[in-house]
Formats: sequence, structure tokens, C-alpha cells
Amino acid sequence: MKAIVQDVYGSADVLELRDIDKPVIGDRDVLVRVRAAGVDPNVWHLMSGLPYLVRVMGFGLRRPKQQVRGWDVAGTVEAVGGQVTGFKPGDEVFGACDGSFAEYARAAEDKVVAKPATVSSEQAAALPTSAVTAVQALRDKGRLAAGQHVLVIGAAGGVGTFAVQIAAAMGAKVTGVCSTAKMDLVRSIGADDVIDYTSEDFTDGTRRFDLILDIAGNRPLAALRRALTPAGTLVIVGGEGRRAVAGGHAAQYRGGSADAVGETAAGRPVREGERRRPGVRARAGGNRQGDPGHRPHVPAGRGARGRPLSAARPDPRRQGGHHRLVNMRGIADGRRATSRLPATERISAGAGP
Repeated sequence: MKAIVQDVYGSADVLELRDIDKPVIGDRDVLVRVRAAGVDPNVWHLMSGLPYLVRVMGFGLRRPKQQVRGWDVAGTVEAVGGQVTGFKPGDEVFGACDGSFAEYARAAEDKVVAKPATVSSEQAAALPTSAVTAVQALRDKGRLAAGQHVLVIGAAGGVGTFAVQIAAAMGAKVTGVCSTAKMDLVRSIGADDVIDYTSEDFTDGTRRFDLILDIAGNRPLAALRRALTPAGTLVIVGGEGRRAVAGGHAAQYRGGSADAVGETAAGRPVREGERRRPGVRARAGGNRQGDPGHRPHVPAGRGARGRPLSAARPDPRRQGGHHRLVNMRGIADGRRATSRLPATERISAGAGP
């Protein structure tokens, strides 16, 4: 079969069209004849190997472990493994796979679902990573409820356009943040209010939100905390940026302490004066020893370098509430199960922030 293959990390120049063998499927896999494949920022991250954190996460230190790019797929089942019961050859499916930029791709049975007849292959292939990431961020991590106010930063991008529509369908009041050119798009997909980030500072504390979904991932925690209600939740999806090591994740910690918005392993907020013990973690991407992002204990009320938090950034716990911070680490989460997508009236693919 023909496939887009890479042997080393780099720019798009490292991609080559080659003839390779069809994937060999296991007992619980399906072989999909590809009709359409989706493209999202994860494809670029894995092609380039940047930020370097991507390589540490298990995708290959010196070269890509998976040579064929692409995760999102829509197509027809060509063959099924011996223990597969949910699909048969000829079924139209979409979901996540290993290497969708090819004529055939292998997918686990629980990573694909039946494609509705009313949805084209191209539309279906644009759904899995971006739409499921939006669902996870709002429903599973953000615990969004009807009537709450949600701020979507990066509302005109792939994840953002789904997040706006899904949040509106869940009964939330949605405010989208995007560039000037994309404001009409964000309004058209259901946002109640739209903020132009080029002319308005939405982190100045004049407006507060129950849930902030930061898809851009470039703003310091201290700034985002000012826009949260006392018991609000911040969910960070991915983290774009120019830093070669950690991308935008490094910027998220400038000027703020993850400990101030942490949770214990049991889900209880870390209280003022409480010392971190083994098993107590921040939801900001790993605060246990050995986890990426681990750093030594910082006393409550102290900043990232142990300095007191300034009076201009009061500790939210002193205001009668506890902030929650969840870092989804978009590459890992975007590849998970593609089932249980909530129904929305409109589904549109975005083209950038």
C-alpha cells in the first residue's frame, strides 16, 4: 500500500510517499480502508518532534516510533480481528488509528465507532482528536453544568469551535476569545459573547468565569486565576509555544504557583498551610516525584520560586473558594476513546485562533 512515511524528525520535507506493507491487525483490531484523514497540531508535533517533551512522552527520542503520520480516520472496515464483535467488513467507521495517512490503517476496536450516514467521510475524519478533546475538557475535566459561564480561549481553532458548540448545547453561557478576523465565526457557532484578544485584556479581573478552557496555553496561571470565580476551574489543553523543550507549558507557570490551585489525590483541594505529602498532587501536569513537571514542595501562599504571592494576586482560598487546575496534556488525551460524543446541532471545523 502507499503511505506518507518519515524516518526522522523535521519539517514537512522529511515526509515521503512510499510503498509499505499493510498493517498487521491483532485479535481486537480492525483494518480500515482509509477514505479521509484528519490533520491537527498533533500531526506537526509528532512530525517535528517538538517540543522535546513529545519525545519523552514515549513517541521516540531520536526518531519517530510510528513512521506513518495521522491519527484521525474515516473509512470502511476491510478486515477484523478474531475477537472483534462490533464490526464486520464493509462497515463505515471513524475514529483514531495508527497512521491514517495511508491507504490502510490499523485501529483498536474500541477506538472507532460507526459513521452516521448523514456525515461525510471528510467531516467524520475532522472529528476525533479535536471534538473528543473538547468533550473531555468541558464535561470530564471541567465538570461544566448548565447555567455556568465558560470562557474558551482559542475559540476559532479546531478544539475551540467544537468547545463553543458543545458548551452551548450543554446550556452554558459561552464567551469565546479569538482574533479580530474570527469574531463573526465564533458568534455564528453559538458564543454569547466574543472577546478580541488583540484589543481587550480578559484577565484583568473585571469579568469572572466558572470555567476557563485555555486551548492556546500561553498565559501565566496568575493571570488566568484573576478571571476565575472563587471556586472556578481552569482546564489547559495542550500548550502551544516557541519553547523547544516544553512548548507553551513553561509559560503557564510564570508568575503563579501550581500549589495554590492544586488538588489532593482524593480530589480534595489543598488547604491553606497544608504540607504536600506523598500522594498529594497538583492537577497541573504531574507533581509527584518522577513525573514530568515535578518540583519540590512550595509552602501554601508562595509563588513558583517560593516568594510570597503579591497583594495584586490574592490567594483564591482566602475568598471562600478553591480553584481547580487541570492540564490535559493534549497529545495524550486527544488519542483516547472516540465514543460518547454529545449531540450538537452544528459541527464546524475551525481554522485557527
